[in-house]
Amino acid sequence: MTVPPRISLLAALLLGSLSVSAQAQATVKIATLSPLSGSISNLGIQVRNGTQLAVTEFAPAFSKLGLKVQLVAFDDQADPATGTAAARKIAADRQILAVVGALNSGVTIPASAALQASHVAVVNSASTANQVTDRGLRNVSRIVPRDDAQGPAGASFIAGTLKARKVYILNDKTAYGEGLANEVGKTLKTRGVKVIVNEGTEEKSDFSSVIAKIKLQKPDAIYFGGVYNQVGVFLRQLRGAGLATPVVGGDGLDSSELSTIAGAGANNVYFTTVSAPVEALPAAKAFAARYQKAFKTAPQGFAVFAYDAARVALQGVLSAAKANGGRVPSREQVEKAVRAGTYTGLLSGTVKFNAAGDRQSARLYVMKVMKGRTTLSTSLTVKPGRQ
Repeated sequence: MTVPPRISLLAALLLGSLSVSAQAQATVKIATLSPLSGSISNLGIQVRNGTQLAVTEFAPAFSKLGLKVQLVAFDDQADPATGTAAARKIAADRQILAVVGALNSGVTIPASAALQASHVAVVNSASTANQVTDRGLRNVSRIVPRDDAQGPAGASFIAGTLKARKVYILNDKTAYGEGLANEVGKTLKTRGVKVIVNEGTEEKSDFSSVIAKIKLQKPDAIYFGGVYNQVGVFLRQLRGAGLATPVVGGDGLDSSELSTIAGAGANNVYFTTVSAPVEALPAAKAFAARYQKAFKTAPQGFAVFAYDAARVALQGVLSAAKANGGRVPSREQVEKAVRAGTYTGLLSGTVKFNAAGDRQSARLYVMKVMKGRTTLSTSLTVKPGRQ
């Protein structure tokens, strides 16, 4: 049967139109993995929200390539098993090309390993455990300093600024808290400071036995490698027992909820944080206004760094798509593009990764909490312990 030329032409035009339409409908996804429920959901929601702002802002650039970009948020409940299960769901959805997360190192480590075989690029905005990048996974990069940078900074603050000679160290028995506490302990010893004890505790409600031991030892400072929901209770009970000893921690204390939980105990407290307070970043002023408008609440540091991590991930996807002729790139192409890129114009400064996936240079901040009010104490530039 011979098809008339006119019909042939119409069919070709129709097929071409359908092809363009299909390309216009092609969707790529960015996922977040963070606790959206549970005791530290305050932090996890910031990760999701910061990423959502970046996705919204990048949408026009994707649209120019005929692509639609979409955020898919997964709740890991700050639990390694839940986070790993979510990672497997991410791996199964072939439209997801990159992940921002997880928040907790203890979740990031197994979840990113579960994503390794499928080459899903992970850009982390909060996990500081050395093991996150020490494993040498090509799909994992992060924009915040490691424990072996944050720990020594906290120890130097204790020895140098607080002039402590005896320190009692606690940790929450997680990859994050224990790793941070161990780095602090090692540095304190090199500074000639006595570490009375470095012990782990999973206690969440009654610290009376720990406080009794602290009273007997009379340390000049206490270091607690843990998260605000646990440390806040400890602070309330410590101050209630009449101990005004300065307490120092890591970025797990970086939440407005710390003062709410600790109450009058939120005093003479210091913490290092990899997520800069918004007021410490001049470039974040406009971001803060957009965040407030979108989510009806003020952003905190974790939202800022999630936003930057998302921009790194999104730019990696865009670069891979352009190199692929404007078509949806493969996960392998995105994985390589993310690691190889140099990212300028971010709220936290320029990002470039070393061979392990660590940011080559970053800022670390020391915050102080006095009478429930948190302010910036100082900041410093740090480099990853592993180059």
